[in-house]
Amino acid sequence: MRPTAKDLAEAAGVSLATVDRVLNERPNVSPKAAKRVAEAIERIGFVRNPAAVALARNKTYRFRFVLPTSGDQYLAELIARVGEAKEALRADATEVEAARIPMSDPHHVAKYLSAIDSEALDGVAVMAPESPQVRDALVRLVERGVKVVQFLSGQERLERADYVGVDNFAAGATAGKIAGRFVAARPGKIMVVAETMMALDSIQRRLGFDSVINSQFPHLESLPSLETYADEKRADLIIRRTLEHNPDILAVYVLSAEARVPLTAIWNAQEARPLTVIAHERTPFSEQALMDERIDAVIAQDPGHAVRSALRIMRARSDHRELLASQERLRIEILLKENLRMD
Repeated sequence: MRPTAKDLAEAAGVSLATVDRVLNERPNVSPKAAKRVAEAIERIGFVRNPAAVALARNKTYRFRFVLPTSGDQYLAELIARVGEAKEALRADATEVEAARIPMSDPHHVAKYLSAIDSEALDGVAVMAPESPQVRDALVRLVERGVKVVQFLSGQERLERADYVGVDNFAAGATAGKIAGRFVAARPGKIMVVAETMMALDSIQRRLGFDSVINSQFPHLESLPSLETYADEKRADLIIRRTLEHNPDILAVYVLSAEARVPLTAIWNAQEARPLTVIAHERTPFSEQALMDERIDAVIAQDPGHAVRSALRIMRARSDHRELLASQERLRIEILLKENLRMD
């Protein structure tokens, strides 16, 4: 039988309460006692059983996804996957919820994060744009003992927080490779469309895309990024003007997660001009566009995998367990009409 906490207390010559405080990183433990417990752990081969501890304490884990209020089909997919996880984990003493807040004002986001009570939540997965205010609020959240996951987009990687999402530089580079191969030897331009270039994931995707186009396809020119701000009228106007003023555009790369608005504007304006179109994220809209051959390829990350990964990470951090890194690595998926399965 493997050693218990009681065995560990006897081996270290301390009380069971002291062992509990050391294992759960609680205050009021002398350095000497902590050292004796650590040495005893190595000596007797003690392995902490988080499930047994949670059961003994009747502990309920509480995790929250903080998501934007504005969004389209991909955001709806994420919310649906959070709902599925909530139901699946209910019997595992785990409460999962989603909160949606406006993300346009970083001060508002920081204020919301600063108000989170570490006694009320064990972990938070945050999908927010890059800003110094939000980054600082996340750091303070970590310092208060809340496990933080930077979810799909957002800040520079924080030292004591985890990240769930694909490598966005690699995702952009993949889009560049596909666009270059599909266009082949024809010289021309590529129109790049984003919701906003203030988002770190958009910046990284653009850098990855340009790195491949510039180094491997010098006969192609990537135009400056167009920003739609999710506004349909603005998207129609700037995309129509760009296509009119650049008759040699051969391809379009929509690098934001929500592609419905810019792609609809492109199709309304392109008339009979054939364009290679690359977009991100699998949604009902992008699936149908692939089937209709209005999109050539979709670069995706599985929203269900992302949600489940964030929850596993927050649970593991709460239990002071090591992560299985290979399980949490989100892969870049390339969807074509030929490999799309309509489940």
